Amino acid sequence: MVNSGAKWSMISFIGKYYHNLDQKGRVILPAPFREVLATKYASGKLYLTNAPFDKALHLYPLEEWLKLEEKIRQLPKSDEAVMYFLRRVIAGAIPCELDKQGRILIPYEHRQDAGINSEVVIVGQIDRIEIWDKPTWDSITDPSKVDIKRIQDGLARYGL
Repeated sequence: MVNSGAKWSMISFIGKYYHNLDQKGRVILPAPFREVLATKYASGKLYLTNAPFDKALHLYPLEEWLKLEEKIRQLPKSDEAVMYFLRRVIAGAIPCELDKQGRILIPYEHRQDAGINSEVVIVGQIDRIEIWDKPTWDSITDPSKVDIKRIQDGLARYGL
């Protein structure tokens, strides 16, 4: 039996939310994401960086960022793929924190790199958050613009 009076708490970053940047380049993180940060990630610190292959930004809680760093430390720095990742993701990373209104500042350079103008889509990706310019998000998630059969086959290999 489901307790209809129980409050649901998210334990991972899931869902998508639409917000606008303010004039200073700040955007509010959705309340459910702030709740996950407050309950699951004690530090409250975040890292903002470029997505490796997309025109988007990734936002990691410190604890998840440290896991990523540890993975990178184990890889050969002379590998071309690793060098690309270091140059694109690690070099683009900056620490950031939520202000009292639950906003983060997206620096101008990061907005430019991700093609972010005013309306953004903030997307949960379980252990990180993605920030997209809305037209870009709409384009990449439009089923008519992807090879559905190839995607279905790829997901089927993982049992999804």
